[in-house]
Amino acid sequence: MNLSLRFTRRIRPFVQYELDAAARHEAQGDFTSAFSRLERAHVLGQASTVEHVRVHWAMFCWALRQNIAVEIMGQAWRLTGALLKTWLWVPAGNTGGTSVSGFKPMPIPAELQRLIDAARR
Repeated sequence: MNLSLRFTRRIRPFVQYELDAAARHEAQGDFTSAFSRLERAHVLGQASTVEHVRVHWAMFCWALRQNIAVEIMGQAWRLTGALLKTWLWVPAGNTGGTSVSGFKPMPIPAELQRLIDAARR
């Protein structure tokens, strides 16, 4: 099996967990925590084109619901980048929101790094 397909299959449940947590926070009106969970999903899924695009779509939809124009535009660009460039390079640990450069590597929290490492085995 292709390593990237195996990674996608293995990381997907962890990405989904964060997406579900984001939805719960948003439903409770905690929009900041919701976006934090989307950022965690991004860190987990960014090495998989499928998951990377899926997370940026979730971020784009979140921005639409919050009516945050800067985030809407930024996520539109990031969706395109995730679709076309994930297989080339992604800045490890980047949280995916428009408050940080899309090219900036960032530290990966230890608990997320453990999940990423396990998915790569």
